[in-house]
Amino acid sequence: MSKSLKSLIIALLVTVAGGSIYFGYRSFWSAEIPEVEAEPILRRNLQALVSASGTIEPQLTVDISANVMGRVTQLSVNEGDRVAAGQFLLQIDPESLQSIVERGEASLEASSSAQEQAKVAVTTARVNLELARDNLERQRELWDLRLVSREIFDQALSEVQLRETELEAREVDVSTAEQRVNQERATLDSARYDLSELTLVSPIDGIVTRRNIEEGETVVVGTMNNPGTVLLTIADFGILEAELEVDETDIPDVRLGQQAEIEIDALPNQIFRGRVTEIGNSPIQDSTQNASQATNFKVIVTLDEDVPDVRPGFTCTADITTAERTDAISVPIQATTVREVTVDSQGQIIRATPGGAANGVTPRISASTLTAPIDVTQEIEGVFVFRENTVQFTPVVTGIAGERYFETLAGLREGDLVVTGPFNVVRTLDDGSAVRLRDDESGQSGFFFGGEKGSRLGRLF
Repeated sequence: MSKSLKSLIIALLVTVAGGSIYFGYRSFWSAEIPEVEAEPILRRNLQALVSASGTIEPQLTVDISANVMGRVTQLSVNEGDRVAAGQFLLQIDPESLQSIVERGEASLEASSSAQEQAKVAVTTARVNLELARDNLERQRELWDLRLVSREIFDQALSEVQLRETELEAREVDVSTAEQRVNQERATLDSARYDLSELTLVSPIDGIVTRRNIEEGETVVVGTMNNPGTVLLTIADFGILEAELEVDETDIPDVRLGQQAEIEIDALPNQIFRGRVTEIGNSPIQDSTQNASQATNFKVIVTLDEDVPDVRPGFTCTADITTAERTDAISVPIQATTVREVTVDSQGQIIRATPGGAANGVTPRISASTLTAPIDVTQEIEGVFVFRENTVQFTPVVTGIAGERYFETLAGLREGDLVVTGPFNVVRTLDDGSAVRLRDDESGQSGFFFGGEKGSRLGRLF
C-alpha cells in the first residue's frame, strides 16, 4: 500500500471521528440545555387600560306618553324624523273632552250669574236696613214725645234687627256664590288642561327614534300596576354616551375624568374619544343572573366628538386609560413567573451557592419589599435574568400593567436580559439553570463556546 493511500485513509478516519465527536457533542448539549428566548429591559411609555363593552346611547332621551285615553286622529311624524321643540307630533280625538270644556264654561257662567244676583240681593238688603233704621229713629222721637204707642216703637226696632239679619244672610250668599264660581273655574281649567294634553308636541330638539302608535289606534293610559303606552321616543344626539359594563375587579381603578377610546362595531376602523362621567355604585341587576355570573358595574363615558350615522343601541368597546407612565423601566408580561424561594430576615434570597448560583449578584430589591422571618420559604414573583449562559431568579416589584409590559418598580435595571419564552421552558427553569439563547434570524443555537456562532444578544453577554 502506497504512502499516499495510507495518508488518505488516515485523513478519512480522522474526519469521520471528528464529525462523530462534534455531532455527538452538539447533540448532547442540544438535548440537555434548553433553548430560550430573551429580551433586554428597556424604558417605555406604558398605559394601564380597562376594557369593557356596552352600547351607544344619547345622553337625553324622552319617552312621549299620553295622560288621557283616546283615539289618535292625526299623526305627523315617522321614525327618523328630526323635530324641533314645540313641534306638533300627534292629536288624540278631542270630541269628548271638548264637550266637557263647553259644559264647564256654561256652569261657570251660571255660577257667575248667581254671584251677581247675590250681590244685588246684598245691595237690596242694605237699602232695606237703612230704611228700617230711619223709621226706627222717627219712631224713637215720637215715642219720646209720647205721640206713638209702645207697640209701634217696638215694631220699628224689630224691623231693624230683621233687616240686619237679612243683610248678613245676603252677604253669606255672595261668599258662597264666589266659592262656587272658583270651583267651576278650577273644573274648567282642569278640563281645558286635559283637552290641551290631547295635542302632543315635542319637548326637545331631536330625532324620533321610536314610534309605537299608528293613526286610528287607541292610547292606553298607565295605572299603578300597568304602564301606559309609550307613543314616541325622541333622542337628542348632540351628546352621546357609551354605557359600559365594567367587571368588579376593574372598578377600583376607574376614576371620573379618565380618558377613553371607543370603537363602535357598526363603524369599523374609527376611534372616538371620550371621558368617564359616571361610575355606578351598585352592580347591574339582571333578573336572569345567577351566582356563577360575573358582577358588573355601569360606567358612563361621554363622547367628546360627534359620531356620524349613529343609532341608539350600537354596540361598542371602550378602553379606559386608568394610569400612564412615561419612560418607565418595563418587563415583558410573559417573563414574569412565581417561584418558591427561601429568604432571610433582610428579604434576600438564600441561594444554593455563596453569593448566588451564577455569579454572586444579589437581587436588586430592597429588604423592605420582602419581609419574612429568618429562612422562610415563600412564593415570590420574579423573572429569570440571563447571565453568562445561566439564569438567575430575580424578584421584581411591578406597578401598572400595560398591554404587553409591566412597570418595574424594583428588582431590575435597564439593559438586564430576561428570559421571555418558550412558556413550557420558563415554567421548568430553576435558579442557576444553564440555557442557550435562540437565534431569531438563523434559527441556530446561540450558546457561545468561543466560536463565531451565536446570537447577537449571546455575543453581547
